[in-house]
Amino acid sequence: MDMYGNLLSLPDIQSSHDRRGLYIDAVGIKDVRYPLSVSSGGRITPTIALLTMTVELPATAKGTHMSRFVEILEVQKAALDLEGFRAIVPAMLSRLDAQSGEIQMRFPYFMTKTAPVSGVQSQLDYDVCWTASRRDAGAVGLRMKVSVPATSLCPCSKEISAYGAHNQRSHIHIEVDLEQLVSIEELVAIAERGASCEVYGLLKRADEKYVTERAYDNPKFVEDLVRDVALALDQDARINGFTVEAENFESIHNHSAFARIVRKGEAHDHS
Repeated sequence: MDMYGNLLSLPDIQSSHDRRGLYIDAVGIKDVRYPLSVSSGGRITPTIALLTMTVELPATAKGTHMSRFVEILEVQKAALDLEGFRAIVPAMLSRLDAQSGEIQMRFPYFMTKTAPVSGVQSQLDYDVCWTASRRDAGAVGLRMKVSVPATSLCPCSKEISAYGAHNQRSHIHIEVDLEQLVSIEELVAIAERGASCEVYGLLKRADEKYVTERAYDNPKFVEDLVRDVALALDQDARINGFTVEAENFESIHNHSAFARIVRKGEAHDHS
């Protein structure tokens, strides 16, 4: 028998006893790049995700079994929707013999945008993050974050200038605790409706005229951006708490303008 013939005889140091008496809140693998497909809004989109997967570690355990996290990813062949993503957590906890754990998956998500006048189509990317976690014997909680590029135009500049007004590209970040499932597309639409104008990957001259005039007719401070997005989220019963942030990359300053609104969700007892 060669040196690899009897793996069962190899020592398992991770399973040995630790005498320091220190519980570890989270241990696992971080920023694993992995190809997969995401299902949202009725379509399946291939992407490359960065995953961080962690579990708790009892004070008596020497270590966790890192290879098992990757094994869990290898069996995920179907496109992942939010429910499928949530289901990985109990599977992970069972495989790692843990009571609490978390999976965070960050990925670029491409959506087809149609220019407002010419109708030409192009792809635009949005940064998305899904997080699923469970504490002790509770239910698996879901969070989603989207980062959406947009255009904002300064109301003050429009009011005081004889002609024109300064505008800027903005990033709107929405992070929600989900009571029920919400699609990526729905959160993106909420962010874009809150801006002076949405952005596109490809525009013809007639489209450029439209988006320029649309922003001019719909000026927004950074404070307006977060307030309008927060109002829309407040009205959605599927969302249990959120954070909205907006950053305007100023065109007449060497700094950004920034605003944030936080709504804490109601605590639920899942025990």
